[in-house]
Amino acid sequence: WFPYESRTMFLLDLLDSLPRIRLSDTSMRLVLWVMKECSARDVPSLNALRQAQERVSKQTAVSSLEYKSAKGNIFYVLDPREIVSIDWSTPKTRSFIHVYPEVPDGPITDFWHTGKMHAGYDLDMLTPMWVSDTHNGRHYYTKEFAQLHDGTFVIPVRWVVMKGQMSVDVFEVDTEGSFPSVMVIIVAKTSVICSNNPFLDSVLQCDQIKTFLHHHPHLPNPLRLLAGGDPLYSSFVDYWGDDVSGNRSKSFNKHNNAYITHRNLPRKLLQQEYHVHFVSTSQHASITEQFMAFKAIAESTHTEPVRVHDAKTGGHAKLRIFANSNPADNPMQSEMSSHIGGAGNCKCRKCKVGGTKREKEGLEVYHSLFEGGEPRTAQDTLREVWIQLEKACEGVMLPVKERQTETGVKDAYAQHWVEQLIARFKQMHAEDPARSRESIVQELKVWLHEHAHDVLNPFLTMPGLDVNRDTPIELLHTVLLGLLKYTWHWCHPTWKDDQKKYFSLRLASTDTNGLSIPAIRADYIMQYAGSLIGRQFKILGQTASFHTYDICPSKLHYDLWKASGELDALLWFPEIDDLDDYVTNITVAAGNVVDIIAAIDPSKIVEKTKLHLLAAHLEEDIRRHGNLINVITESQESFNAIFRLSSIYSNHLAPSRDIARSLSRIEGMKRRLGGGYWLVEESEGCNSWVCSGPGVRGYMKTRPSIQRHLGWS
Repeated sequence: WFPYESRTMFLLDLLDSLPRIRLSDTSMRLVLWVMKECSARDVPSLNALRQAQERVSKQTAVSSLEYKSAKGNIFYVLDPREIVSIDWSTPKTRSFIHVYPEVPDGPITDFWHTGKMHAGYDLDMLTPMWVSDTHNGRHYYTKEFAQLHDGTFVIPVRWVVMKGQMSVDVFEVDTEGSFPSVMVIIVAKTSVICSNNPFLDSVLQCDQIKTFLHHHPHLPNPLRLLAGGDPLYSSFVDYWGDDVSGNRSKSFNKHNNAYITHRNLPRKLLQQEYHVHFVSTSQHASITEQFMAFKAIAESTHTEPVRVHDAKTGGHAKLRIFANSNPADNPMQSEMSSHIGGAGNCKCRKCKVGGTKREKEGLEVYHSLFEGGEPRTAQDTLREVWIQLEKACEGVMLPVKERQTETGVKDAYAQHWVEQLIARFKQMHAEDPARSRESIVQELKVWLHEHAHDVLNPFLTMPGLDVNRDTPIELLHTVLLGLLKYTWHWCHPTWKDDQKKYFSLRLASTDTNGLSIPAIRADYIMQYAGSLIGRQFKILGQTASFHTYDICPSKLHYDLWKASGELDALLWFPEIDDLDDYVTNITVAAGNVVDIIAAIDPSKIVEKTKLHLLAAHLEEDIRRHGNLINVITESQESFNAIFRLSSIYSNHLAPSRDIARSLSRIEGMKRRLGGGYWLVEESEGCNSWVCSGPGVRGYMKTRPSIQRHLGWS
């Protein structure tokens, strides 16, 4: 029962660590009393239990780090390095981890099949090496000279799994001159070399290298030195953020929450609650401030990779952590993207389409809302934010507001510093009226440049993240709580009582075989028609077109139900067999939906950013991020219930710290039950990797009820 003293102590800790069942001290005392009354063995006192939990948590729980933002807000962060390392050190999850881009011999399903994994990262951010199975585990790195058995010299640039077979993209190399140490790249076309043709065991050392097309091989690759002899892998995470109530009642107790998911795992796991990981919360620090802490920790792994126990090989490995995307609802994605939001003239965070209200009523701009405009990029957005900050140094808000209105770029994080700079300008001028305006502006600009790291949105400067492109269309808020909600609210208010009754009866009689939905509560849907949530709209999207044929306000409204149902079905495809064909079909389906809405109410195209996203940006998001159900946020929204329990049972004096520690204990329990390894100090200067005993690990394997309570299905 390691690391516990007894089976009883383990079971009590397990009972106290189930995510959706929380026990107060009073409840736990009652449990212990019942056990003693039943003459159970080894029943501890409450103090002894808490001491044992504290001891075990110090060894296995995720570290909680205090962080102070540039604005002075203090909050606590669960170390994402440890969260990711648990997946690598746990046998049940390590077997599912993929580390290379893959060209599938079949449908597109997961992150490693996506356009971003294949072409959206700098090559140095991908896993740079491959461990040979046949050459004593030799490590082959990219950007180093190597030679095939047929004598061909190559420079590997990217490892890739090609239809199930380990392969590598290379630059072909030829030698010229009388000295073998002088090598010239004369062919710069990319080809694929199967790794079954193993490289020579030694990397050529060159005294002099002449290169063309800037393809300069480093000897050795700096990442080889960084790895220090261990395999070096890259892990990618999605960072989700939103404001969440800490109460179960309707009284809104705002907390800004951040969760991550490990994208190297397949979708079938990531859509389970078990694999959603809490990172931080604060009632004061914004999501952007909290991401600043995550960014600092993730970037530290780029120079000091975290060393983990690799459960697949039994040896060590090192990890670097990169951000993949930011799934969230549309207002939060706009905030992350330094976008002005849906109330601005330029409503889209992904492109620069838009104009004034009068311009949008014109044919040219109105038509552009269906097609999109010039794409936004993180670099362009960062440049505009910097211009606004420099204008703020001049002490006048109006020019800043004009640029925000004109460009659609308004950084909620930088806005604090804009206001501070303007206030500081006025203060300095009041303190010394004789001082020239140029002198004050110059001093403020010097301060701004010295503190650029603190004043800029970290989403815009995160390596590997183009936040304008990596805030993909989120199906829960854009389709279920967007398109289908609009369609529903156009129809049901017009129904008379007998029509509502007909619809309810028809809906209740629906044959749900083949539909991935729970039992239909038709009476509930009609009773609370004005306040439905995502799972009810998921039911309506799949069934309403069969039941509203004679009760819609007009034929256009019924056409909208049919078109929405078709688009709904396409968006939830779990597998894409032919990407080009799929994108063509879904573009046509989205176009049909938006065209019908424009015929019903043209103003909705101008007012609703969600409709523009569906009309103009589905294709680019699918090509970059794959199946959009990969980035749906239903699991994160469900995880909010677990957060609320931690909030309710916190001491409410330091909620960020207490909630982080509470959820850290749950992560530790997952590690112990899953057989994950952790490092312990056995003697001075001697550490070893250990895992929980067979009794503890067996509970997760043999008891489905425990799996369900932990969110593993």
